[in-house]
Amino acid sequence: MARRSPRTIIAVLVVLIITGAIWLAGGIEAAGIALIGGIVILMIATPPGEVEAPFPGEGEAPPPAGIADAIEAIFEPVLLVASNRVAAANRAARALLGEHVLGEDVRVAIRHPAAAERLLDPEESASDAPIQLIGLGSRDQHWEMRVRSLPGGQRIVHLSDRTGSHAADRIRVDFVANASHELRTPLASILGFIETLEDAADDPETHARFLNVMGTEARRMQRLIDDLMSLSRIEAEKYRAPDDSVDLAALAREVRDELAAVAPERASDVVIDAAALPPVRGDKVQLSQLLHNIVGNAMKYGRAGTPVAVTLKASGDSMIRLSVADESEGIAPEHLPRLTERFYRVDSSRSRAAGGTGLGLAIVKHIVERHRGRLDIGSVVGKGTTVTIFLPAAPASQ
Repeated sequence: MARRSPRTIIAVLVVLIITGAIWLAGGIEAAGIALIGGIVILMIATPPGEVEAPFPGEGEAPPPAGIADAIEAIFEPVLLVASNRVAAANRAARALLGEHVLGEDVRVAIRHPAAAERLLDPEESASDAPIQLIGLGSRDQHWEMRVRSLPGGQRIVHLSDRTGSHAADRIRVDFVANASHELRTPLASILGFIETLEDAADDPETHARFLNVMGTEARRMQRLIDDLMSLSRIEAEKYRAPDDSVDLAALAREVRDELAAVAPERASDVVIDAAALPPVRGDKVQLSQLLHNIVGNAMKYGRAGTPVAVTLKASGDSMIRLSVADESEGIAPEHLPRLTERFYRVDSSRSRAAGGTGLGLAIVKHIVERHRGRLDIGSVVGKGTTVTIFLPAAPASQ
């Protein structure tokens, strides 16, 4: 329905006020004459078709109900744009950009220079090439924006969250860089000692000392390569759950005996407390590697002469709980979430001196994930660290 302009409404109010004043001063007859005269003047002064100008966006047709319902069903942010204004936005878009975006200029709604440049150029908007938006929503978020034109001049703006894939790419880049560094360091030592040996050909004592160092660095490289290959194999199998039956208590005793041969000074400190338990469903080789890593860490980093407690007991009806506790310096809380990252070390110099590759807990995490279990690491600074692993018990038929 047509509406009068603000100028017309103000004029009517002025006529009514003047009429009221005349009525108070000169009676009802004079007021009636003044009112009729004012109405005639208004009819002459106002063009018949004059209506109030619509507010921005008010004159535009609402988006078709089908399109609005369709974009509302999409989980990722989607906007419908008409005349460079947001005509519709689904729930995900309103959560990302704010409820106020409806009716706004789309370049204001999506506050990003790269987005504004694409949305300003209709011909470029027809391109299928995505635009990368970094920092939209939060500083670390990565979004991919695509724009598609619709009949009638409307456009669909689709935002896809690519934060996870960018994080995975960064992890891969960091992994390659760290692996290269870890291999290059002992290799440089070996090459340096070879050159020194060539210059000290007549010194048997120097030969023996340098050859010992070279052997140590070569074994360090071998451990790192073995761990890298092991991690690669575990990741390749992570979607295939193991289906063997493994006696975890017996396996823990085997691992203790193997570690005792390597570190006899700590052999008597490993104490195993295992009740009568059903076997776990797992891969024996990988579970042995898991035990070697977590019990070996407790022996290396625990204080000499203190116990390494390995406890096995049932957890509910379908899980077996394995915990390994040591008495050590402990780990500060800020380090705990990153302990299972590849090559992450709380104290790099101490870890390397102890022979660590920086992959032990990463391997443990992937073994636990493949076995459909759960890994928890708790630590108190000055007291010690406890690694707890929950593994599914084997079915009774096994």
